[in-house]
Amino acid sequence: MAARSYTVIYQRAEKGGYYAHIPALEVTTEGETLKEAKAMARDVIESTLACLKELKLPIPKEAGCETIEVA
Repeated sequence: MAARSYTVIYQRAEKGGYYAHIPALEVTTEGETLKEAKAMARDVIESTLACLKELKLPIPKEAGCETIEVA
């Protein structure tokens, strides 16, 4: 499978740790530290893509992201 890139959004959890959201794949994972959340994000992306491939389902493409500044 060709290399793919996906946007990951990290968010602090209220009770500690971090959430990692991958919008294009509609999945979320978490870790106790930011480093762990990043590793978990890579793992869930790889696992999700492997499952989609095995089930012969389409692989979602990254739609892109943008930062919008507001006053």
